[in-house]
Amino acid sequence: MPPEESLERALAGGSPQNVGWFRYHFADGRWEWSDQVHHMHGYQPGTVTPTTELVLAHKHPDDYVSVAATLDDIRRTRRTFSARHRIIDTEKRIHDVVVIADRMFDDTGDIVGTQGFYVDVTTSRLDDSTREMAAATAAAMVEHRASIERAKGMLMLVYRVDAVAAFELLKWRAAEAGVKLRTFAERLLADVTALYYEETLPPRSAFDHLLLTVHHRVHAAGV
Repeated sequence: MPPEESLERALAGGSPQNVGWFRYHFADGRWEWSDQVHHMHGYQPGTVTPTTELVLAHKHPDDYVSVAATLDDIRRTRRTFSARHRIIDTEKRIHDVVVIADRMFDDTGDIVGTQGFYVDVTTSRLDDSTREMAAATAAAMVEHRASIERAKGMLMLVYRVDAVAAFELLKWRAAEAGVKLRTFAERLLADVTALYYEETLPPRSAFDHLLLTVHHRVHAAGV
């Protein structure tokens, strides 16, 4: 196996436990959580049915009003969004999370909900071995995967997360899309570079949309 392919498998390996997906359906207010998002809230998968009331009940008191307002705005405008706030799990532990979401369409092209993912960026979740592994991986990326390193840095800047969380997010999105990590990173960088702006950067919603739809453009290119 070529060294590049071995590294690709190593970088993309594993199942990130601090990233998970969600879906919210406008018509009936129904939520869906991945196993990871259940765990972030302190539940075993399948033991609870997520609702808007449950989602809000887990928000930190200082973030409750802004999150509730964001949900109301999404239902009204049906726009893309990203936010950073805190949730409190069933054991009263506080998790610092980044939520990134895009519009969800039905087969006729109508907007029927929002879907995206949570990234748990709580510093205390990262033990020494995880940080050492991340450091070693980062070194390998610098040498062999410059595009991955640049994409990681971009995510760190846009979403204000550390290197470990940015890499987990990038790796998870590539795995969900069924795309090689390097290919995913290169396409994301090309898409962001193609954004038109002058002195002011585009709104974060533009980055949200690109991150959540990269796989469509990769597959359209036949990669």
